[in-house]
Amino acid sequence: MTEALIPTYNRLPVAFSHGSGAWLWSEDGTRYLDALSGIAVTGLGHAHPGVTRAIQEQAARLLHCSNVYHISAQSALAERLCAHSGMSAAFFCNSGAEANEAAIKLARLHGHRRGHTCPRIVVMERAFHGRTLATLSATGNPKVQAGFEPLVEGFLRVPYGDVAAVAALFDRHPDIAAVLLESIQGEGGVIVPATGFLAGLRDLCDRYGALLMLDEVQSGIGRTGRWFACQHEGVVPDVMQLAKGLGNGVPIGATLVHGLASDLFGPGLHGTTFGGNPLACVAALAVLDAIEEEDLLARATALGARIAAGLRAGLATFAEVSVRGRGLMIGVVLPRDCPELALTCLETQRLLVNITAGRVVRLLPPLVMTDAEADDLVTRLLAVLQPWLLASRPEQGVA
Repeated sequence: MTEALIPTYNRLPVAFSHGSGAWLWSEDGTRYLDALSGIAVTGLGHAHPGVTRAIQEQAARLLHCSNVYHISAQSALAERLCAHSGMSAAFFCNSGAEANEAAIKLARLHGHRRGHTCPRIVVMERAFHGRTLATLSATGNPKVQAGFEPLVEGFLRVPYGDVAAVAALFDRHPDIAAVLLESIQGEGGVIVPATGFLAGLRDLCDRYGALLMLDEVQSGIGRTGRWFACQHEGVVPDVMQLAKGLGNGVPIGATLVHGLASDLFGPGLHGTTFGGNPLACVAALAVLDAIEEEDLLARATALGARIAAGLRAGLATFAEVSVRGRGLMIGVVLPRDCPELALTCLETQRLLVNITAGRVVRLLPPLVMTDAEADDLVTRLLAVLQPWLLASRPEQGVA
């Protein structure tokens, strides 16, 4: 650790030098099984040959040029993403927060075009959309908002999964311009909504002329077994936000538009210096190629089912524990807060996981993990969870 870094992270005591597939090696040569993928970023694992080759070849040609010129790889990537999503056009940026910022601006534009002087956006409890001031305001976590007040106005918050609550807001607030939510809540605890929730919101937005804006930053790019999690319900939003797994570690975000959002942005209304540069777009194209060529959507479904089944079997005697998720977006819900377990997994099992929503062990392993590695993940995690759960039971003397 160096004092030259602003301490915005509580870092775990390890630094990595290189990786391959689902594995990372620390600077002292210790090998770790990566079940976190840089928080859903390296979906193809580390040092994927196709992505590595694409980056190397593009870096030798052209890293960057301004968006005042045409960028062929950007156009190609937009066409591919629209084909997979059913969306109409794309704006490229550098992160999920920026993609959500663009979505919020689109909602404001839409509201103003409908004659609303103070357009409102419906957002969800326990949501996470980023750490810029607007996305922080849309986020449903008072802990990360504390100290940054006054927050951006114009957001109305309801419980995640409650269509009736959203409908009630539309009845009371004719100036609602959009509904913004994650297709699956990641930071909120890997919460998969009940079937019909997204479709119900789609119907409401259609009825009231509002934009449905789906944050697929963590759940998109094949993680749940479909290109995008909303496709499990056959829902096409007006705005879709992407990042994380799109570049397999190369920073890139995207805001896709469709329907009512298709003609909102025009020249001068939004922009970016680095977004959609040739290197990032070529890396993202290589990611899409690999997912298609290696049939990783089906692989994510099969691996997720295998890991979840192994965990449920190993934790069957602990009624207070549940395993939830979709594809390779998995949460193990424990009976109490467990912030220490990420460090325990790191130090005792050489396993990388993290804890979200206080008591949910979050697993976001790479889509390229083998069956043997998936079983190894389950074995290592159970070796930590089983004794921890036994020690946590009241009859063991621990509250």
